[in-house]
Amino acid sequence: MTTPLLALLAFLGLQLGIGIYISRRIVSESDYLVAGRRLGPVLTTFSIFATWFGAETVIGSAAMVHAEGLSLASAEPFGYGLCLLLMGALLARPLWNRGLTTLADLYRLRFGGGVERLAAILLVPSSVLWAGAQIRAFGQVLATVSDLTPSTAIGIAALFVVAYTMFGGMLADAITDVLQGGVLSIGLVIMLVAVVQEAGGVAASLQLMTTSGKIDLTPTAAGPWYATLEAWAIPVLGSVAATEVVSRVIAARSADVAQRASLTAGWLYLAIGSIPVLIALIGGSFVGPMSDPEQLLPTIARDLLPTVFFAIFAGGLISAILSTVDSTLLVASGLVSHNLIVPLFRISDERHKVRIARGGVVSFGLIAYALALNAEGVFALVQEASAFGSAGILVTVVFALFTSSGSARTAAATLLGGILGYVGARAAGISIPFLASLGVALTCWTLGCLIDRVRR
Repeated sequence: MTTPLLALLAFLGLQLGIGIYISRRIVSESDYLVAGRRLGPVLTTFSIFATWFGAETVIGSAAMVHAEGLSLASAEPFGYGLCLLLMGALLARPLWNRGLTTLADLYRLRFGGGVERLAAILLVPSSVLWAGAQIRAFGQVLATVSDLTPSTAIGIAALFVVAYTMFGGMLADAITDVLQGGVLSIGLVIMLVAVVQEAGGVAASLQLMTTSGKIDLTPTAAGPWYATLEAWAIPVLGSVAATEVVSRVIAARSADVAQRASLTAGWLYLAIGSIPVLIALIGGSFVGPMSDPEQLLPTIARDLLPTVFFAIFAGGLISAILSTVDSTLLVASGLVSHNLIVPLFRISDERHKVRIARGGVVSFGLIAYALALNAEGVFALVQEASAFGSAGILVTVVFALFTSSGSARTAAATLLGGILGYVGARAAGISIPFLASLGVALTCWTLGCLIDRVRR
């Protein structure tokens, strides 16, 4: 067993130990799903940042830049950073003021129980797809530091992720996010320094980037303008009302904390998220073409870094993955347990609610494992997670928070119209399926409101 693998296993053991320890303090559903709504500024900021800063940022974006270069169509990490800034500027405060446990609660408050259940069902697939992306990336890291095959590594990753999430809940995740965010940032900075030194210094690195042919920010290089708009709309608009970031926002102890933490996390994401892109642009020339571009960053780290620093880098990758997958599995489980099972069976015992939520984590973890094994790649899963049904969610959330218009019928039609518009656009081969689904969702809401007025 290699030294980096031993160090990685020790780090994972620490994370699991924290989760088991914190589990003894969880006595209610609110504790488990939203940390009792008592997270302070530091915990909230790092929780939002670490949740958003997942495998697609570290592994996926570097792989995309290495394979396709950097163009105006390269929305990661910039699009997701702007998404957090938009959340802080627009949605964080009104969401927190609603006193939600899950995003589906908003639909119950505004449109009734039927729309709440529909929203819960439609929100789950996105979280599970995102969890699959993180588990796949976890497996990639394990395969790099060991002799395990990728499929075996993904299986081990899924087992650990499910156990880690099942025990700790939101409170453990928020506490470990501070540690994870620090390790992640340190690991990426160490990696960037090593790559710059290998290239011959800062001046040589800049020259390598400009002469590599990997950067082309002219409009023609990005392809058709509508394709570029689609590439940016998915992370910015498709993710601004994502249940994962909403769950962190509503776990803050005040509306002020929720808003400021979202804005701070957005700027932090843009700063740290740019590092994998720089590493890919500079270090990609060291390894040349790869059959699996997702192995780029782990391979460069293994080849350039001393054992201790490689262990820190691997721990940083695992930190990014754990903090994201924990949130996605918790969100999926919370939607099913809190918004579907508990109301249906009228369960009032808090410990029973927590057991149901933990069972949901296990179930969705198994589904995410199957997705991780059969996906084309990390970035492909994340794009699907960001776009699948999110147009209808975005439209209904914005109008529910800022207007009094819209009936239960209108909200349900908009939710269904958004997801059917996306699936239909994909099936028809339309190159901008998310924008098409957003147009369908806005049309459904507008027509629904007009019909509501006529019927009055």
